[in-house]
Amino acid sequence: MAEDYYKTLGVDKKASVDDIKKTYRKLAFKYHPDRNPNNKEAEEKFKKISEAYAVLSDTEKRQQYDSFGSADQFRQRYSQEDIFRNADLNDILREMGFSFGFGGGGGTRTFRTGSKRGGFRQAGGSPLEDLFGGFGEADYSQNMPYKGQDQHYNLSITLEESVFGSEKKLALQKEDHVDEISVKIPPGISAGKKLRLKGKGSPGYQGGPPGDLFLNIEILPHPLFARDGNDLYIEKSVSFTQAVLGSSVDVPTIDGGKKRIKIPSSTQNGTKIRMKGFGVANLKGGGKGDQYVKILIDVPKKLSDRQAQLIKKLADEGL
Repeated sequence: MAEDYYKTLGVDKKASVDDIKKTYRKLAFKYHPDRNPNNKEAEEKFKKISEAYAVLSDTEKRQQYDSFGSADQFRQRYSQEDIFRNADLNDILREMGFSFGFGGGGGTRTFRTGSKRGGFRQAGGSPLEDLFGGFGEADYSQNMPYKGQDQHYNLSITLEESVFGSEKKLALQKEDHVDEISVKIPPGISAGKKLRLKGKGSPGYQGGPPGDLFLNIEILPHPLFARDGNDLYIEKSVSFTQAVLGSSVDVPTIDGGKKRIKIPSSTQNGTKIRMKGFGVANLKGGGKGDQYVKILIDVPKKLSDRQAQLIKKLADEGL
């Protein structure tokens, strides 16, 4: 039966790159030779999942693979060097604390995945070569430079900062010093977005460039407003008579001001009134969202004798 990279990793054909990476990390941790010494079955499994990941994590290779339909046909068209070129296997294994090579004693054991020259050899080459040495006729220098590891940092900002933008100063602890950096928060950014700071990650290896720093944006809860996309939501309490007869009320806006809106007569509890253009600016330009005011009818907890008599008369009138 022809080998299927998707089945090798155990992912759906529509799986995202993030899902593929998460699955590979889990399988790599399970089958890595450092965790399975002298286990040929685990080593073979690790070779297969690594090759599958190298292809499926790359958009262009994945599209080409999907057009071929099987790993065997894919290998006939692409060399080992092509398959593993630009794969981030080294970074992933470093993050999990694994060495580049496997085993100890008289040298580093390396394997070739799907190579016609297969088998183990003693080596002391580059990390990529130590993992999948050979790549056909290609060879990599031991002193080849490598990009440093990317770093991720959760950055919490206020709702106002997400709406209007801001500049934040961060102090990040590096290996032997504190790196102070300034970050511009663009107006309209939402929770879950990432800001990339090029070259602010871990130092490179053998003279390679540093990695990047990715800031994962989190928005702190706000006492008045809630955000959904580019729209803002706020609640406003009105009296029973204001809701029945209609009225005008002042509503806070995210910039700290107030806007007077009209409450139509016979407004029902939970009604949403739209304030067009009072929401969040689109991050990529092209207008702003809206602000929605949810009307809550305030029922008094205590009535005077006269108020109770008036309410009773209204009840007698069928209201």
